[in-house]
This record gives sequence, structure tokens and C-alpha cells, in this order.
Amino acid sequence: MGHHRRSRIRSKIKKSHFYTFRCLRPKTLDDQCPHVINGPGYTRIVHCNQPHLHLATKLLRYRSNYVSTTRYSLLSFLPKCLYEQFHRVANFYFLVAAVLSLFPLSPFNKWSMIAPLVFVVGLSMGKEALEDWRRFMQDVAVNSRKASVHKGSGDFGRRTWKKLRVGDVVRVEKDEFFPADLFLLSSSYEDGICYVETMNLDGETNLKVKRCLDVTLGLEKDESFQSFSGTIRCEDPNPNLYTFVGNLECDDGQVYPLDPNQILLRDSKLRNTTYIYGVVVFTGHDTKVMQNSTKSPSKRSSIEKTMDYIIYTLFGLLLFVSFISSLGFAVMTKLVMADWWYLRPDKPESLTNPTNPFYAWVVHLITALLLYGYLIPISLYVSIELVKVLQATFINHDLHMYDSESGTPAEARTSNLNEELGQVDTILSDKTGTLTCNQMDFLKCSIAGTSYGVRASEVELAAAKQMEMDLEEQSDDDITNLPVTKGRSRSYTKLASKTSSDFELETVMITASDEKDHGKKTSGGGGIKGFSFEDKRLMDDNWVNEPNSDDVLMFFRILAVCHTAIPEVDEDTGKCTYEAESPDEVAFLVASREFGFEFTKRTQSSVFISERFSPSGHPVNREYKVLNLLDFTSKRKRMSAIIRDEEGQILLFCKGADSIIFDRLSKKGKDYLAATSKHLNEYGEAGLRTLALGYRKLDEAEYAAWNSEFHKAKTSVGADRDELLEKVSDMMEKELILVGATAVEDKLQKGVPQCIDNLAQAGLKIWVLTGDKMETAINIGYACSLLRQGMKQISISFTNVEESSQHSEVAVKQNILMQITNASQMVKIEKDPHAAFALIIDGKTLTYALKDDVKYQFLALAVACASVICCRVSPKQKALVTRLAKEGTGKTTLAIGDGANDVGMIQEAHIGVGISGVEGMQAVMASDFSIAQFRFLERLLVVHGHWCYKRIAQMICYFFYKNIAFGLTLFYFEAFTGFSGQSVFNDSYLLLFNVVLTSLPVISLGVFEQDVPSDVCLQFPALYQQGPKNLFFDWYRILGWMGNGVYASIVIFSLNLGIFHVQSFRSDGQTADMNAMGTAMFTCIIWAVNVQIALTMSHFTWIQHVMIWGSIGAWYIFLALYGMLPPKLSGNIFHMLIEVLAPAPIFWLTSLLVIAATTLPYLFHISYQRSVNPLDHHIIQEIKHFRIDLEDERMWKREKSKARQKTKIGFTARVDAKIRQLRVKLHRKHSVLSVISGTSSNDTASNMI
Repeated sequence: MGHHRRSRIRSKIKKSHFYTFRCLRPKTLDDQCPHVINGPGYTRIVHCNQPHLHLATKLLRYRSNYVSTTRYSLLSFLPKCLYEQFHRVANFYFLVAAVLSLFPLSPFNKWSMIAPLVFVVGLSMGKEALEDWRRFMQDVAVNSRKASVHKGSGDFGRRTWKKLRVGDVVRVEKDEFFPADLFLLSSSYEDGICYVETMNLDGETNLKVKRCLDVTLGLEKDESFQSFSGTIRCEDPNPNLYTFVGNLECDDGQVYPLDPNQILLRDSKLRNTTYIYGVVVFTGHDTKVMQNSTKSPSKRSSIEKTMDYIIYTLFGLLLFVSFISSLGFAVMTKLVMADWWYLRPDKPESLTNPTNPFYAWVVHLITALLLYGYLIPISLYVSIELVKVLQATFINHDLHMYDSESGTPAEARTSNLNEELGQVDTILSDKTGTLTCNQMDFLKCSIAGTSYGVRASEVELAAAKQMEMDLEEQSDDDITNLPVTKGRSRSYTKLASKTSSDFELETVMITASDEKDHGKKTSGGGGIKGFSFEDKRLMDDNWVNEPNSDDVLMFFRILAVCHTAIPEVDEDTGKCTYEAESPDEVAFLVASREFGFEFTKRTQSSVFISERFSPSGHPVNREYKVLNLLDFTSKRKRMSAIIRDEEGQILLFCKGADSIIFDRLSKKGKDYLAATSKHLNEYGEAGLRTLALGYRKLDEAEYAAWNSEFHKAKTSVGADRDELLEKVSDMMEKELILVGATAVEDKLQKGVPQCIDNLAQAGLKIWVLTGDKMETAINIGYACSLLRQGMKQISISFTNVEESSQHSEVAVKQNILMQITNASQMVKIEKDPHAAFALIIDGKTLTYALKDDVKYQFLALAVACASVICCRVSPKQKALVTRLAKEGTGKTTLAIGDGANDVGMIQEAHIGVGISGVEGMQAVMASDFSIAQFRFLERLLVVHGHWCYKRIAQMICYFFYKNIAFGLTLFYFEAFTGFSGQSVFNDSYLLLFNVVLTSLPVISLGVFEQDVPSDVCLQFPALYQQGPKNLFFDWYRILGWMGNGVYASIVIFSLNLGIFHVQSFRSDGQTADMNAMGTAMFTCIIWAVNVQIALTMSHFTWIQHVMIWGSIGAWYIFLALYGMLPPKLSGNIFHMLIEVLAPAPIFWLTSLLVIAATTLPYLFHISYQRSVNPLDHHIIQEIKHFRIDLEDERMWKREKSKARQKTKIGFTARVDAKIRQLRVKLHRKHSVLSVISGTSSNDTASNMI
């Protein structure tokens, strides 16, 4: 039974006959001269079906098929991770301090230095290990996939991908991924073609056609491989996806050339083909997709990098105060030490010997460096690590970023970059699978000069809604200056005729109920996927009553016949579905079916259409013989079918870009040109993709003569074959008669336009990098509102240079540089404030634009443009463009994609976001964050990014404040005691300060702080700009917090010294010793820093209250309990709180005085800022606090509209442009009405006279 299953019946349609340019090969191909394979770069030898030969020879022992995306290996983890941990300057300092603490010079116990360091570094390394373990497990899942491999004697068995070897013969079934780079031997189709989806490689969902050599066609069964062997000599592993050079040497001595048409790349998928056989050529990291990937980098956020500089600053402060302290000690030793009798100057120790002050200076410098080490916050890193992990947990559990359809939550795969999410300047996005779901809906059409289709596009609806809001809410708006009131709005629009030209004016006054009804109708396209058209004039065969019904009939037949699709009949329902190379063709075929012209069958030479239109009223099957198909290419921008109908008439049906079709019209074929051009402009403004349709009648003699030339070109052998074919095709595609045009709406992924619009309003730039052809990329740009009607497109290309002559590489580069320079100059001299520019460039041109002497001019142009679209780019080029944007602008970049072709740019960008779609997990595995759909990117950035940035920034600034406030008190006391190296605080206090008493409040700040709620973040996207502008972590704010710490340290030390030093502090006259004053001073520090963090917070939960006030309470509890221990354990702290300090009122009054004195400057600063120069979130906080948003909704909406960043891309920008056009039309319409009204008044007056 298994053997019978493997010997499948092969499909009878030779699909290669459908294609002119892509895969049809001349019959003499196998007889062409083989490639010259020698020299560097062409050394690979593959023994087909003999993988054991590669194990026998060392030179042929190629890489295994195992792939890894982890950062560490078992051996490299410890040294590499330790290097990264001690690459941080603070950790390195504490490592040195821990070593020095082992010697007698240390003023502290050694464990007080070693324990915190081990804890901090160990926790960080554990987090790194956990994250890399997750990557490892995902690698295991991929490497454990199974493929059918030839075991010998014609038997195939299942084997994991990682065990595949070069030379293995594998069988891949329909909808399976290719496990390695394969040489195609045969397929289930009779002529050896197969369909391949390469979305993971180049982003395209359009199916590619591959074809095997004729010599291997006979290998159609498992048994065929019993005796099969051969040798492939080819190029070495390289990242070029679109090239392959090699030869196949058969046992009979024949050599056949190989090209990319026979190569199936790893991570592409077999589609619409039952099975294929192939030989493994490249494995593992030698495959082209892995060659395009880069090593997973260790990324650090810009805040963390800035933090290093702050640490350097604090380290400089540490050296300075240590130098001053040791210098003071040396001076005291030299000048004063001899007078201090209690130090026995007659028998001085080496440290206090007045005759050797230099030795005292050196030794005391080491002691001071350890003593003032608390200026450097050792707990900063571990606290940030912990906070980031908790922040990542909140991201992972955010239900608003959970995709219920796939059951996929958002995932922070690394927590190192949380705050970087709030500082993104440029987003570099893949297209297919990221922005689009590649579904087209047929929405409108123009036939014989008449526009059909009454449903509005998303752009039209948004413009109508915005205009309605303007009319209702903005009484001072320009449009209300028109003599048109609300009450007259409906009667005004009734004056408009029902023609398509006035349709836009009617939509301006669309009501909310109209829109709601529209939404119900359009959801799901009336239940028909790909068809959202609605117009009674064409539906239900009513088109026969139209004045130009013959043209309508021709329009429908062109839709039904002119394509390369293949119908597949569902055996259960009997309905046809269509497999086509582009989703546009599917939409056209669905539309023609709904209009009554259903494409039902294709044979080798004919297509069959079931036409509902017939005199009898019953469907009639008509056969159209397909004589030739002239396929669509990005260069031709059109496709044509030459057919013979049942009456014997030969017709050429052509569809393509309007500019191409219009140039090929005959004089008699331009009857509808003006009207169709107008409709196409309207469709374009509505965000629709358009194609023009035309036809031509041919006589037998003309066709016979042309077909002879076409056959010669088709069977020619040489590099100019495609050029000859295009030239011959162009001879036929002339003298066309224009019939009409189509308009389809590209269905984006759910929420993509709104997400892009909100991101644009947040001030983010969005670049699209896609492997798709230029036309598709441009159309998607329109659908996403990255492009719009009226936007000036700058297209950089060197096509003309190539065609004119064989210029050298230098000349080509100079030409591109000149284009870039001219475009930059054009952008600079533009004076229209509403003007917007879009830069469009293809992969070939980008190769030169990324050269060292051109790339910065290219980057300057790209930054000056509102939108950038790079098409036909390889994965390597995606990474290079990302690197250029990252390094050239110096601003934070984010790359987002869903396929293996996006891995390079995801790893290259500051932040990589993978979309966990259905097409593999390569992008997710290489990413820093993963989400299920593009629309979740808005919340990830605008909400979580904004929060995380402000939390981490405030947290770090506060850390430096509290450590300076604490650390400098040690310096002041040491100076006060003659630079003796004496600490005023007990060692236990020093341990508790960072680990317990001040760590939890700062962690609560980093985890729970919210300046505004999440819904307000989304309503006011401009708040996001606080991150890219770095308002909360610039040096002005950092130095301000440091200054606040210096001020607090001075106040705390001075007040405590003044109160406790020279006078009694208890009623019995007892004076304070060093331990009592140190404890009182430490108590003031705990109160001051915790009250300060409470004032810093904007959002409180019970957790913050517990952590802040609980930390203060914990200090008193510790002091009481520690003081109850026996004196041997508690030492000088025995009963310190209960007996010494608590009974003294001055102790409590001092704490209150210090709190007031240390917080007053901050209160004054924040009060002044909120009153005189408030930030955006200050205003919103005030509105929310006084509930003004609920009491005055109009004001709240006005504030929201003001909060939008001025942008030239996105849905809002498109709607604004539409509104400007509509206002102009309203003015014109009003002018006409005024003239009519004036004429009527004059006539009435004349009659009265």
C-alpha cells in the first residue's frame, strides 16, 4: 500500500506551458554548454545519493544540518558571560574592591563586599542562561523536524533534519518546508515543475515555479533511486538567494548546467505540488538562508550605555574624594600627628609615622577607595535586572496583546531592552506576513466610462467621519465659514447629482448610522471572500440593461480569461477555488464568478468559462483556446492572453498598469480614456489598487506572422532570450481598445492602518524593506497609508543607465549619486508645508547606494523623506540598511518581521521584534520581543515602551541620588575626624542600606510607576516622544538628581552634627557618642530617601505603600531587634533604639526637620515646573485628577487632537489630505450654488419690476 502511495498519479497539465518569461525553457536547454566551474568560490562537490563518500574524504566533509541561534554554548557560557558581567565598570570596581577587602586595609568586613557581588553577578548570569536556554529549546524543535530520506535500495525513511547529510536524496510532501538547500530532481507533475512559496526568504507569498532538468524527469518513484548517482560541481556557500552556478555530471559522462530554477532553498515551502525529490546540496549554516543570518548579538540599551558614563562620573567623584581624604590624612600625619600623645609619637606605627607621610597617603588612598565605595551603587544592576524581568512578565501577561485566534501571547524574549522600547525613532518593517495578509477585495470598477461600486473604501469612510466631526464639533473651523449650516447639510448634498464625481461630496455628510450599516455590510464582504463589490447596475445580470453592455461583456470576459490561475474544485461543495501567482488574480476571478462568468476548468490549451449570460437564462460553458500567454513581469507591468473564441475570432486580452495600457491604445480605443483616467485618480485617492483593461482583435495572417517570430524568440538559446521575447511581445500589445479599469482593496492584517497611523502620530518613522517587486510594495504602501495620492515619489534606479550602454560600476554609482543629490536638493527647496516625499529604491540600486562613499547621502535623503520603501532587497541588504539607519542617525531603530529573511535586520537593529505567524519561527527565535500581529506593536511601544523608559530612567536617577546622599556623609564625617578612615555607621547598616532598606521602594518604582494610564497613552500618542527626546535621562536631569543628592547629604550631616555634637540630647544631660549620632544620621537618610521616592511617584497602589513605609518601619524593627541581642553580637548598638534614642524627643524632631529640609527644593522645583512650564503628562494628570475629561468631553477631544504629532504618513495624514480636497470641492460647489442663487434672485426682481 505504501509503495502504491509513493507511485502517485502525476498531474497531466504541463503548467510550464503557461509561462513565457519565468520558467518555459527551450527544448535545447540540456544541450547548452555547461558552466565553467573552477577557481576560488567554485570548489563544492556533491555526490548525489552517495552521502557516505563525503564522510570518507576530509575535504568533502561538509557541515551538518544542525543550526543554532543561541548566544552561548556549554563551554563558552562561563567565560563569555563573566566577561560581559565584568565589562560593566561598576561590577569590575566591586570585583577589585572584593579582592582588596581580603587584606587588613579594608575598613569593612570582607563578606560585606564579596556577598553582594556574588549575588548580583550570579543573578544576572542566571537570567542570561534562562533566556539562552529558551533559544536552545526552539533550535531543538527545528532540528528535530523529520524528512523522508533515501536509505538505500529504493526505500525511504524518516530522519530528523539535523541528521541530513550532503548528497542525501529527500522526498518533500506538499506544504512541507525544505530541510536544506536541494537540487530538484523531479516532481509530481509530468514536466517536472513545482510551486514554491519563499515568504520566509524574500517575503513574497506569490508562488515561484521551479523546474527540474529533463534528464532527471524519469526519477518519479522511490524505486527509481536504487541505482541513481551523479556528481554536482557548484559554487561554495554564499548568501545570494537569486543566483546559483553549477553543473550536473551524469554517469554517462554528460554534463548539464544548473541555475536557480533547479534549486529549492531551505525554509521555503512546497505548494500545490504533491511531492518532489531532491538532492541535498547545502546543509545547516551553509544554506543560503543561514548565510544571510548574522550571529546573535549581545544588545545593550542606550540608557544602560549612558549609565556606564554616569558610573564613570561617580568613579571620578570617588577618586577625587579619596584623593582629598588621603591627602588630608597625609598632611595630618606630617603636621599634627606628632602632637597627639595618645598615638605614641615616640613609637609611631608605619601608618602614623610623621616622617613618612607618603606611605600614609598611599595606604589611606586604598582604604578611602573602599570606604567611599558606596558612592557606586552595587545593587543598581541587580535591581534593574529584577525590575526588567518583572516588566517583561507584565508584557508577557498583557491580555491586550494576546491573540485569541492563535492563542499566542506577546513575549519579551530578553528583558535587557525594555526601556529601549520607549526610545524608538525608526521602525524598519517587513511587508508580507507583517503588514499584509495578502488578501484582495474587489471593490470598484470603471467600465466604458462609467464608475461602478457604491461601497466606500476605508480611506473614504475615515475622511467622511473626520469631516462630520469637524462640522459638529469645531464651530471655529474654516468649513463653518461657508453659508452651509447643520440644518441645511442634507438638503445641500441633495443638490449633488448621483454621478461618481460627486460621490465624495455625499460621503462628507455620512451619518454614524450609515457608517455602522456600512461596517455590517463590508464585514466579510457580504460573506464572499475577495468580493466586497456592491452595485445593482451590474449584479444579478442587470448589466445587460446598461447602455454599453457589449463593453461590459468584454470587461467580464477579460477578467475571466486573462490570467494564469488554476481552478481547484471542492469535492464536497462543488465550488471552485483558485490558485494564482498573485492575490489580485484571485480577486478578479471571484469577481467574474459573481458577475456570472465563472472560470471552471483549464486544460493544456484552453480555459472554460461558465457564463450565466445566455438567451435561455441557463449557464453555458464556453471554451476559449489559449494560443499564447505573455506573462506579467515587473519590467513589463502588464500581462496578455491571446485567445480564440468559439466563433473563431482571435483576441488579445491585456491588463496592466494604466500608464502602460494608455500608451498602447489605438486612436479608436481612447473613447473612454478621459473618464477612466478620472476614475483611476479617484480610486487611487481612496487607497485602492488599480489596473487598466484593454483588448484587440487580430486577423489570422497577422497572428500567424507574429507567432512565427514569437516561436523563434521562445526557442532561442542565449543571454538575450528574455529581451527578444519582450521585444516580440511588445509588437503585439499595441493598438488596444480601452474597456475599463479595476480597483481592489488590499486587505491588511487586522489593525495595521490604525497602528501605523498611531505610530506616525507618536512621531515614529516607518521604513518598509521587502523582497517583493516594486509594484506590489508601492501598492502595499498605499494600502498602509505610507504612500498617498499627491505624495511626491522619488524613485532611485539605474535601469536607464544599464539599458543605454554597458557602463562601468563607477559610472553606475556616479549616476545613482547624482539622482540622490538631485532628489535631496528637490526636497530642500520644497516650500509647500503639506508636501510629502516618498523614497522608493530597489535591491540592485541599493547595492550601490550602500557603498561607503554613497550611503550617507542616501541616508540623508531617506531621513528627509516621509516614507521609505526598499523593494527586491535580500536579507543581507535588509540588515545593511538597518545598520546604516542605526549607525548613521545614532537613534534607536526597531526591526520587525516574521520570516527567516528578516532575521538579519532583526538582529542588527537596536530592538528586534518577531511576529509569531504560521510561517515558521525563525524571526521569533532571533528576536528580542515577539508578538502575534503587527497591531500589537502600538501597545508594545506606546504603552509598555513609554512606561518602561520612564520607570528605568527615574529609577536610575533616584539610585544615584540616594547613594550620593548616603556616601558623601561618610566623607564629611571622615573629614570631620581628621581623615582617620573611620566610618560613622555600623557595618550592618551598610549592608542593609542597599539590600533591604532602600531596594524595595525603588523596585516598586521601576515596576508599577505610571505617569498616565494605558488608555491615555494610546489616546495621546505624542507622549511617546518623551522617550526619543530623552527628556527623563539627559545630563541636565541626571546632574540635577546628583545635585539633589549632594544637597541632601550636606543637610543630613550638618543638622545631625549641629544637634548631636556639642550638646546633650536627653533630659538627663547625656551627650551622643559616635554610634548614637551615626544611628540618628542613618535614620534621617532612610526617611529622606524614602520620602523622596514617594514624592517622585505619580501612581500608587497598596504595593508601593507597603514597600516605602514598610522599609522605614523595617529599619526601626531591625534596630530594636538587633539592639536586643547580647552585647557580644550587637556590640555598640546594644539597646540603641529602646534606651538611647527613642526616649529623646530631639531624635524624632531631627528626623522631621531633615525630611522637610531635604524635600523642600524638590517640591519647589516640581511645583514651579507644573505651574510655569508643564510637560504633557502633567497637564493630562491634572485633567484626570479633576475629572475634567468626564465633565467636558469636547475639551478632552480637543486636547487629544492637539496631542497628535504632525505627520505626513498614516491614515490621519491621508484623511487630512482628503479633507483638504473635499473642502476645495465644497467651496467650488458653493460658488456654483451662489451663482445660481444670484441669477434666480435677479430673475425674480426683474419679474417684480
